[in-house]
Amino acid sequence: GLGALVERRREAIYVTTRDGMILDANPAFLEMFGVDSLDEMRAFSAEDVLAYPDQRRREVEILEREGSVRDFELIIRRPDGEERCVLDTAYAVTDESGRVFFHGVLIDITRLKELERRLHQMTLRDPLTGCFNRRYLTSLGANFDGTDSAWGVVVIDIDFFKAYNDRHGHQAGDRVLAETATYLKQIVRADDAVIRLGGDEFLLYLDGADQTVTEAIVNRLRAEGPDSAPVPISLGWAVRAGDEPLEKTVGRADRELMDWRTRIRDGEGDRPSLRT
Repeated sequence: GLGALVERRREAIYVTTRDGMILDANPAFLEMFGVDSLDEMRAFSAEDVLAYPDQRRREVEILEREGSVRDFELIIRRPDGEERCVLDTAYAVTDESGRVFFHGVLIDITRLKELERRLHQMTLRDPLTGCFNRRYLTSLGANFDGTDSAWGVVVIDIDFFKAYNDRHGHQAGDRVLAETATYLKQIVRADDAVIRLGGDEFLLYLDGADQTVTEAIVNRLRAEGPDSAPVPISLGWAVRAGDEPLEKTVGRADRELMDWRTRIRDGEGDRPSLRT
């Protein structure tokens, strides 16, 4: 048995066969899995209670090669369907007959992982508008550059925002930014991202979008913007060409925006003033 001391430990302690049959466990282990007795727990194998059984197979390989494993992260699935993230520290024991058993300790880190996730999300979000930020854009590039992924991007600037901010104050300017972000989130599809690049500049990342999809969203912005957007906006757009990195696609969209503004400055078109 595990002994009286082990029975009182708050950590979940177990003994299994190499094949994953649960032989013994303390009360903390049973509580972690939401079962009332060891007999009930023995109805499941180690792989039965893992959300991703391949994790167990990788862990067994390490145990057989090195004799122990420390802080191996696993996702367990309780009989009631709830999933928890745990750290498993275990070592292999061979008895006199040559049979191999695994003795281990599980520590539940579900709350810690959730806190890490929330903190990570905070680093990827602009606190004023709730949009993603440049850090998120960088992570997109790191994940998808070098793949055959498709995307479209739309760079958006608020017209004459600095003048509006100077005239009405930063609080009013912040309200305009937040309202613009809300409007843009309503325009894009569920899988797309609205990113605040900084100041009055936003970026729409259109996941998997080709020329047709991207142009349709651009046309909608141009058609509905004058009546629906909180303030007048200018935009430039581009679709990934070949295997170019995301940064280059964004650069082409930004240049299109700048070219359009140059044409406006040179009197080749009308530009509305910011609404008040």
